[in-house]
Amino acid sequence: MRAALALLLLLATADAIHRGKAYVREKVCQDYRMLGKENFRTLTIIANSRKYSNGTFEEIGHLVREIVSLAETCCADGAEPSCYEAGSTALSVKSCSADSPFPAHPGTAECCAQQGLQRKLCLAALRHPPQPLPRYLQPSDKELCQAFRQDPREFADRFLYEYASSYSQAPLPVLLGSTRTFLSMVSTCCISPAPTACFLKEKLERKTLSLLTLMSNRICSRFSAYGKDKVSFSYLASLAQKVPSASFEDLLPLAEDAAEVSSQCCDSVAEDCMQKKLLEHTAKVCAALSAQDRRFADCCMGKNLMENHFCILALPPAPAPELPEASEPSNKELCGKDGALRATRFLFELARRQPSLPEAVLAKLYDTSGKLRGECCSTKDPSACLDSQRKRMEAELLPLLEKAGQLCGHYNKLPFLEFKKRLRASLAQAEPEASPAHLERLLEQRASFASTCCLPDAPPLLCASKV
Repeated sequence: MRAALALLLLLATADAIHRGKAYVREKVCQDYRMLGKENFRTLTIIANSRKYSNGTFEEIGHLVREIVSLAETCCADGAEPSCYEAGSTALSVKSCSADSPFPAHPGTAECCAQQGLQRKLCLAALRHPPQPLPRYLQPSDKELCQAFRQDPREFADRFLYEYASSYSQAPLPVLLGSTRTFLSMVSTCCISPAPTACFLKEKLERKTLSLLTLMSNRICSRFSAYGKDKVSFSYLASLAQKVPSASFEDLLPLAEDAAEVSSQCCDSVAEDCMQKKLLEHTAKVCAALSAQDRRFADCCMGKNLMENHFCILALPPAPAPELPEASEPSNKELCGKDGALRATRFLFELARRQPSLPEAVLAKLYDTSGKLRGECCSTKDPSACLDSQRKRMEAELLPLLEKAGQLCGHYNKLPFLEFKKRLRASLAQAEPEASPAHLERLLEQRASFASTCCLPDAPPLLCASKV
């Protein structure tokens, strides 16, 4: 079964539930009249390519044609008030048919079990999870111009679909700005008498916006997967590994500020929210850490704060410092009013002592810590519960920590072929009785984990499944 009825991303679904059918029509028609047909169509391609990021170009095309046709017919002067209601109902019925041409979505069946407005709102709220990694590869300037000259409209539609589905978590205003300037660059440079020089100039001017699209997609993918509290921890652990000389008190406010940027801007339709807040955050990081770490000072020397932030994100972990063993919080402290903070402090101490531990493993520890406190602190005997669970955790998690830290440590230090060579030898030594086919499977599994999840910008959902 296929979905989906997708009103514009700008549609405020919660308000629509309260204000009913007239509001839905009013909002869509207001957007249609304000934007004009072509801009409305462009925004509809981007919004639905983001929502259904694993839909095909043809599926998104079907959906866009239906939505634009509905708006064009039912938002015209003199259109019957019942036109939009009837058209949107027909569209939801089509979404629920077995041979629907719209993007497939696993939540469709639940939506289609409902009726009327509730069904439409349910379909409109469906959204695919983000792509693990952006898949859009920009063709050469020559290939761009060739495709553009062949069919400018088809070229623009396909680009909007590929770019928006690839960077589906970037805020809508960022995507709109990035796609608009890209298409402007292509249409200008492909008719220029000196295309090469034109593309060079335009790409330099787009550099900050391109970086903002890339980084905001990463930031908001993490926020979508983790939520605000876990994003704060993720950023804290990353900073602890990059600048282990900094204290918990130095880094926690920066981590909380990064989570606040995500919370305020990932779903915002304010034009400059992400750029403004991200630049303010970068200035805070540079002010706090440049004096503590030479690498941060080097990243912060540039005049372009967006490039500075990109540089900081790309920094690999620093070597592990000589520190005494971190002391675990007591059972009483874990179940006290600031138990969550004490658990986070301990995980921070663990991260700065083990810089090779990948984020996915630290995130797993964070989840396990929260689950442990949730299960034990409300029992009659929290200490007994925590002691028992700790033993189980140590048996399960300590080998995982050791393996993951060792794997990422080798991956970050060695050329990839040398890394695979050593990994093959260590697996053969650990499992001398294993068949060559089994060893090869293990090798590919570990190498795949390392090449995806040992990186600073590892995709959170994909790596959580690999852990």
